[in-house]
Amino acid sequence: MTQIDRIIEGGEDLFLKAGIKSVTMDDIAKHLGMSKKTIYQFFKDKNELVNALVSKKLRKDEDNMCDIINQSGNVIEKMINMMKCSEDIFSRINPIVIHDMQKYHPEAWKQFQDFKLDVIVGTLEELLTEGIKQGYIRTNIDVKILARMRVAQVELGFDTKLFPISEFRTWHVQFQFLEHFIFGICTLKGHKLLNKYKNINEE
Repeated sequence: MTQIDRIIEGGEDLFLKAGIKSVTMDDIAKHLGMSKKTIYQFFKDKNELVNALVSKKLRKDEDNMCDIINQSGNVIEKMINMMKCSEDIFSRINPIVIHDMQKYHPEAWKQFQDFKLDVIVGTLEELLTEGIKQGYIRTNIDVKILARMRVAQVELGFDTKLFPISEFRTWHVQFQFLEHFIFGICTLKGHKLLNKYKNINEE
């Protein structure tokens, strides 16, 4: 692992626990057992580190999405596998990180927003269209609207005013949204396949 990767991972560890705003470059240096001077050789400030971290994470998420889609058969299987992949991502994200990024790191937030619209919405539109052709997703849905709605749901799940951390687990909120979305768009054929994957026996 390169020094840059070590610093990015060290920053990520602390940001996920405490949010971005409350973590200093001193904290990251102590956490990694390296001097602050070493960190500044690669990143001029915390903002640059956050940008690099977000860029790296988004590339990894895009690769994971591609792997899931390429390795799965029908659309329902792809969505179930995306759900499992999402569980890993969402269970680690502290909602404060999303808030801090939006408020204090506009470049990183723009990267995140662009990724959402270009990659996630685009991928969802393709999946929904494919699902309609396979007969698992209702033909009367508007693919463009529902793909954007799904992405907006994810963001809503991180709203700590609506879902206070003291009352709601982030992953549980996201899982409920996702399951509601998938069941809402499926045909009867799609419902049956979903329940088969979830080991639910229907009459």
